[in-house]
Amino acid sequence: MKSTVVGSFPVEVKEATSTKDKLLKALGAYDAFNESIKESIIAQLDAGVDIVSDGQVRGDMVSIFTEYIPGMKIVDGNTEIVSKIRKPIQEISIKDLQYAKKVMKEYFNGNIPEGKGVKGIITGPNTIVHSSRIQGFYKNKEDAILDLAHSLKYEVDAIASKVEPVYIQIDEPFLSTGMVDMKTAREAISILKDGLDVPLAMHVCGILKDAFKDIARFNVDILDFEFAGNNVNLGVLEENYNLISDKKIGFGCVDSSVNTVDNIDDVEDLIKKAVEIVGKDNLLLDPDCGLRRAPKDVAFEKLKIMNVLKDKYS
Repeated sequence: MKSTVVGSFPVEVKEATSTKDKLLKALGAYDAFNESIKESIIAQLDAGVDIVSDGQVRGDMVSIFTEYIPGMKIVDGNTEIVSKIRKPIQEISIKDLQYAKKVMKEYFNGNIPEGKGVKGIITGPNTIVHSSRIQGFYKNKEDAILDLAHSLKYEVDAIASKVEPVYIQIDEPFLSTGMVDMKTAREAISILKDGLDVPLAMHVCGILKDAFKDIARFNVDILDFEFAGNNVNLGVLEENYNLISDKKIGFGCVDSSVNTVDNIDDVEDLIKKAVEIVGKDNLLLDPDCGLRRAPKDVAFEKLKIMNVLKDKYS
């Protein structure tokens, strides 16, 4: 059994304080987010997380990608689709993931242990389009979703080749809302999966009761759901696990919707049930969703509880 995180971690942007950093800032070469990435990685590792993220420190889950995709424009903090969606103008998350891996390597004195590493995280094309306004070119969301999938495929392939992640995660929270055409959604994820030589995961939060059977048909290796802040999904998983028994399960076992530390007995009860349903070798423990809204000490304790129990049941 391994542990991971869904993505975001509390962010504290560091201003330049040392002479060296002030000089770099004057030259336009200072990155105020690097220290935030480093602190996020070290906190995750100190808590016992096996597969870390870069903390998603640079912005919200939509604009962090759409800022670099032609055909999409950010207006007053919201993304608008204004013309045909094309290839990103640059690699988006590679630099941060490579830095995260460097921090991790230093943490382990030069050699990252087997079974540990970083993962790339991309907000999915269905969620991005459904979070955006179509102002031009596209007459329907489905065509925009498929074009965006082809655009994001460049980033997926870059992560796979330049970062060598443990796996790549696609965040698609909209798939549980009933607003998404599932046939188009499956096709979009298959575009991202095509030819990929590392495992692909898909994170879907929300209540799964009406969407689970559709989600089970997606061409991914790992399905990641929330169970701690949700009293429905565990029963859905138990009833329908036979549909996804060929996949690993990312199991949200601490509640990211509350900014207090979870009761360890409640978390343990969830994990024991997950082991009964899925088997420990098919489980990845993680929080329900990102932890950006939590205070740093609370986020750390949530991860620590999860990993204490991971060690107990591995």
